[in-house]
Amino acid sequence: MFFSQASAQPRTWEASPSERKKLAEVFKACDEDNKGYLSREDFKVAVVMLFGYKPSKIEADSVMSSLNPDASGLSLEEFLNFVKKKKELQLYRNEIRHIFTAFDRHYRGYLTLEDFQKAFKQVAPKLPERIILEVFRMLPSCWGYREIENHFLSSGNSIRCTWE
Repeated sequence: MFFSQASAQPRTWEASPSERKKLAEVFKACDEDNKGYLSREDFKVAVVMLFGYKPSKIEADSVMSSLNPDASGLSLEEFLNFVKKKKELQLYRNEIRHIFTAFDRHYRGYLTLEDFQKAFKQVAPKLPERIILEVFRMLPSCWGYREIENHFLSSGNSIRCTWE
């Protein structure tokens, strides 16, 4: 109830002219044989260059399957759109992590009722205690950063409990 209504909103990201130029250079460098598009393997190399990791088979499949069936690969505009979405997701995750860290005052990796009470007293001092208790009771006992991230990134209200 509370978290689905008070969720963080994704930030937008637009490439500056110099960033756009850099992205176009990465695209060109990865476009083997100057085809004018990135093949699946070219795409993987571009992601490594920009983000420092090799995309999983699932991520590569997702990007390549989103293309027009007649397309041979990822055009520059499609590549720029992919990077924009990736950067926006990074901003969103960073915002969620920042909020969680503000609540997790003792750096335990999970939130207690006391953490909730102290945080809400600072940001909403007139909020009735019963609301804080009601929200906290809705949460599983293992409410950690991953669960908050999963909650905000998923459309449903289910929360997975994982231990890091």
